[in-house]
Parts: sequence; C-alpha cells; structure tokens
Amino acid sequence: MIKINEIAAGVRAGNIRSLAKAITLIESRNLDHSLAATTLLDELLPATGNSIRIGISGVPGAGKSTFIEAFGMLLLSLGHKVAVLAVDPSSQLSGGSILGDKTRMEELAREEGAFIRPSPAGQTLGGVARKTRETMLVCEAAGYDVIIVETVGVGQSEITVASMVDFFLLLQIPNAGDELQGIKRGVMEIADAIVVNKAEGDNRSRADLARQQYANALHMLKPKSLNWQVPALLCSALHNEGVTEVWSTIEEFATRMRENGELQDKRNLQATDWMWTLLLDDLKEMFLRDRNVESLVEQVQEAVATGVTTPSAAARRLLEAFKRN
Repeated sequence: MIKINEIAAGVRAGNIRSLAKAITLIESRNLDHSLAATTLLDELLPATGNSIRIGISGVPGAGKSTFIEAFGMLLLSLGHKVAVLAVDPSSQLSGGSILGDKTRMEELAREEGAFIRPSPAGQTLGGVARKTRETMLVCEAAGYDVIIVETVGVGQSEITVASMVDFFLLLQIPNAGDELQGIKRGVMEIADAIVVNKAEGDNRSRADLARQQYANALHMLKPKSLNWQVPALLCSALHNEGVTEVWSTIEEFATRMRENGELQDKRNLQATDWMWTLLLDDLKEMFLRDRNVESLVEQVQEAVATGVTTPSAAARRLLEAFKRN
C-alpha cells in the first residue's frame, strides 16, 4: 500500500528518503504507480514554484560538469539548496554525460544541500522530459530553491529543456571561429545568456574574441523580451572565475522578469503547453493500444508504404476503427 500522505509530508519536510520514494514513483512504468504519482504531485503542488529553474546546455568539451559543480558550490555557500536533474535520452546507449557527472561532481554530490539525479535511462526524449518535469516539482516541494536541468547539448533536447525552465544558459568553449562552433540559430534564440567557459591561461584571448563574436551575433537576433538583452559572458569554472557573475546575471534576469510579470506568464504558458503535450501523448498511446486499431495498423502501414492507399485515407481508416468502440 503506497502511503501518499506520508511520502508527501516527508518530501515537504525535506526528507531525502521520502524524496527518493517520490521520484521512484514518478519514474515507474507501473500503471498503479503512475496514478499514485499523479495524486502525490497534486498534493505537493501548493509547495512548488518557489525556485529559479535554470537550464544548462553546452557543446561537447565545454566543461559542463566542472561548471555545474563550481556553480552549485557557489549557490550552497550563499545558502541555497540545489537540485541537478538531467535530460539525456541517449544515456543507455552512449553512457551519457550525466551518468559520469555524478562521479565527476564528487564535491557537490557530497554536500547535504545538493541533490543530483541522472535521467531515467533508456527512454525517449518525451518520456525523460515528462519524468524530469515532475521530479523538478517534487524537488521544489522538498525545499530546493535552485533547480538545474542539464542536457547533452544536441538536437531537440535543448528546446525541450528551454520549455521547462525560467532561464536557459548556453555554455561554449573559446574556439568560436567564423562558424561560431556551428551553433544553430534556433539554439541561440532560446538562450538567456551565453557563457564562454575555459577562459584561462592561453585560452583567455581566444575566449574574449569568442565572447565578442557571440555578443555581435546576439545583437543581430530579435530579442525574446524587451526587458532583457541576452549577454555573452566569460568564465573559468576550473579556476572559479566569473561564476559569481553568471549567478548575478541570473538573479538580475529573475528580478526583472518577476517585476514585469513575464516570469509568471512564461510559467503559465509552459504549464498549459505541457498539459496539451501530455494529453496528446496519452491519446496517441490509447489510440495505438486500441484492439481495433492494433489489428489494422500493420496492414494499413504496409498499404501506405507500397502506394496502395494514401496516408490521409489510411489515417481515416484507423480513426474509423477507433471510433467503433
């Protein structure tokens, strides 16, 4: 028997065992556990929303683990509680950075005020994002007031992370060059700050040049908000230089966005978008598990692939089969 009230009370009290139980429920694929997790989240919801949610992405080799550890340690020294969550659907296949991050972030992982959680292994991006969003809420209810959601820095995962956080930070390396490291325009458009890491020693001049190139590129983009000009910053996480300035930038962003109501508007939009995403995902799963549809799918798909029928006619046929219930 799952004692939802006990788990919820433990989470609100900041009990790590209760937090672990709550996250285990959220990550379980058991239907009964999913229903229990939904009930638990409803109970915890009033205690959520009191954190700053930060997304961090970066090109391979940008020193993301070193930066997150230095950043996390700074936040702890300022009296914050920090949770680090991951969105990495590739973790089971590639080993994924986050699975190594917990060992690389040894100092942060040992701290009482820090919580590091790898992404659920072997799931699709949608599945991992769903669990990460819900885990984020549980961590907020447990008193973590800075939530860091990190991603591997490739493809759709960056867009997904940006859609669940308040502030999206893009970590880069000093060798920008003419191609700006091949950074996609779409990724730059979702960034709230770009930070050039490894600005130390012989890298310093290259890092400064890269920062200037990013600053120039950012000025050419249409700003996401009239109240925020996206900055390009320098830091050396290894030497703990510039990390305080990154946090000051995030604090300034949060203050401005709260004052003009943009932060709440953004969260409201994220919540409603997420509701529709979940609904469409669940409808798709319900549709494909339907007995009438299941018996037809392979046949209809083959007919489309071989040109016997059109995709629109095939879709209508499957919908008609579903409606016969």
